Amino acid sequence: MAKESSHQAQAAGAHRVVVIVDENSNPFELGCATEIFGLRRPEIGRELYDFRLCSPEPSTVMRDGFFTLAGVAGLEVADMADTLIVPNRPDVEVPRRPAVLDTIRRAHARGARLIGFCSGAFTLAEAGVLDGRRATAHWQWADSFRSRFPAVHLESDVLFVDDGDILTAAGSAAALDLGLHVVRRDHGAEVANSVSRRLVFAAHRDGGQRQFVERPMPDFPDESLAPILAWAQERLDSPLTIADLAARAAVSPATLHRRFRTQLGTTPLAWLTGERLSLACRLIERGESRFEVVARLSGLGTATNLRALMRREKGITPSAYKRRFGSEAP
Repeated sequence: MAKESSHQAQAAGAHRVVVIVDENSNPFELGCATEIFGLRRPEIGRELYDFRLCSPEPSTVMRDGFFTLAGVAGLEVADMADTLIVPNRPDVEVPRRPAVLDTIRRAHARGARLIGFCSGAFTLAEAGVLDGRRATAHWQWADSFRSRFPAVHLESDVLFVDDGDILTAAGSAAALDLGLHVVRRDHGAEVANSVSRRLVFAAHRDGGQRQFVERPMPDFPDESLAPILAWAQERLDSPLTIADLAARAAVSPATLHRRFRTQLGTTPLAWLTGERLSLACRLIERGESRFEVVARLSGLGTATNLRALMRREKGITPSAYKRRFGSEAP
């Protein structure tokens, strides 16, 4: 077994994330996992995860023979994972190694969280842990996936699916979205925002957004939504409406809606609600315990509305969020 790094030693006792790397695995998703779960976080002041790589063989040829990975631990490390990230690769029709599938089944049986990036959904389905469950995969493989695994409820036009203890992401970039979602789920919005800033990546794209978003070259004048998004983010505590956003952008509400759909894959109202909920979470994490104040400062109006939206969108109440991520949380 490879020696533990000093980072691993310092992260002892932290939630253990293990990535299985197998023949022809995709380097990009491996890099996403390493970047999100494996790096030190001095700006946060603590290690978030104990991160390991493992492989069924002493050396692993990565996708298309780009390079060979060696010096990582064997599959036995996966038996200690709290979160196990399964292999993904472009040759989705090639069966996975029985040893890898058995490792995934053992992890699932003992209650570990399982994550599949891109074609990793095929690995999870082949292991038999996705039957009757929700999942997603890259849109180009949707028909193939459905024909091979009809017992899985495939959602083929979303970025990622969080089905509790099994999470799947649609494609390469969506691996970053899902990774940040996991950090947010484990450590709260404030920590996830810190990680996203270091990545120079959008802090939050909801999993329900579309996989394929048209991004045409803009005609003059520039139709980018960036200025209106920045303007709205500075005024979340104000009673902004879609009409207000449209007026600021000097377009009709219908045109604004179309641009949101084209550029972000969501609606103006859904984006605005998501931004306000993220702000509400940050306020709770920073110690604001008066939910009426949280609701007012985040533009959600009342504590009743805050509770309803958090329960609907995040599956948790403000009180439970405060206990988990508030300034006095253990």
